[in-house]
Amino acid sequence: MPNARLFNLVLGLALAIMIGWLLVIGKNILLPVFTAVISVYILNSCVSAISRQPVVGRLPAWALRVIVLLAFTAVILGIVLVVSTTVNQLLNVAPTYQENLEGLLTRATTYVGIRTNPTWEEIRAATVGRVDMQALLAGLLGSLTSIGGAIFLVVVYAGFLFSERGSLPKKLEAALPRGRAIRAFEILTDINARIGDYLAVKTLINVILGVISYLILWGMNVDFALFWAVVIGLMNYIPYVGSLIGVAFPVVLSLAQFGSVATTLALGALLTIAQTYVGNVLEPRMIGRQLNLSPFVVLLALSIWATLWGVPGAILAVPMTSMIAIICAAFPATRFIAIMLSEKIGDTPVDRSADPNKTLP
Repeated sequence: MPNARLFNLVLGLALAIMIGWLLVIGKNILLPVFTAVISVYILNSCVSAISRQPVVGRLPAWALRVIVLLAFTAVILGIVLVVSTTVNQLLNVAPTYQENLEGLLTRATTYVGIRTNPTWEEIRAATVGRVDMQALLAGLLGSLTSIGGAIFLVVVYAGFLFSERGSLPKKLEAALPRGRAIRAFEILTDINARIGDYLAVKTLINVILGVISYLILWGMNVDFALFWAVVIGLMNYIPYVGSLIGVAFPVVLSLAQFGSVATTLALGALLTIAQTYVGNVLEPRMIGRQLNLSPFVVLLALSIWATLWGVPGAILAVPMTSMIAIICAAFPATRFIAIMLSEKIGDTPVDRSADPNKTLP
């Protein structure tokens, strides 16, 4: 018996390593697919919300899906347009930012009386002289333009998945025995309920945060306010650290734009207040049903998925890990994994046998 347990442990570790290796080498194929699946959850929640409206809700289901899919495509194209336009404009203003940083350092050294020993030229060479703003921005923003093809695939995949969603129960019933088909459909329904609601509300919260951030950035005349608002909204999908990273980009570059520490501190304070309000007041009120993941598990998932797939992996980390927990909770042999991943044991889905009299919708 001990040898069998050890053998199973070794097989489990080997399987985990193999899956990780496949995720890394298959990133270009798998990332758009997983992103499209997550996007479909949001689209389904939007269709459900629209169907409850008094006038638009009377439209047939296929018409609502078409409307939501067209709106989703328009939003994605709009984000791509904003990003591509901002990349070119940022590269054009990079020399001006470089001059502002040099002027700020000159004023700082003059204020503290450092003009000799070491000389200003030596200080400049050791600080801003080492920073090539144009090359730095090109490196940071070049990765954004490289995902254009992936975004196109996400829209295409999401469209096909969204259109075929209604035929899934029939496919499960034809592909699996009756009991297993019902069990699989129950698991998918649980995933849809938990992750769909979470992502829909989280998206609405991020839109609200993006609008507030845009008003702050626009009011303080920060360059590329719309672009930075989009970045802040997207980064807020990443728990704990995403909001800080999203705010850091415009705050740091505002120092290069204005060359004023006071202006940068004011901008950072206003954006931090907005993040605090949304994260501590608005989000807990709007997200009533959490995904029940341990905070440590969330941080560990962020590290793993970010290592595998970078920033997109960090954004998808929470819903992907929640899917794994829900699937593991549905089977007795793996339910202990779901319990270890959860924050509250009582909220973990309990394994249940499929009702033989139940039919698929």
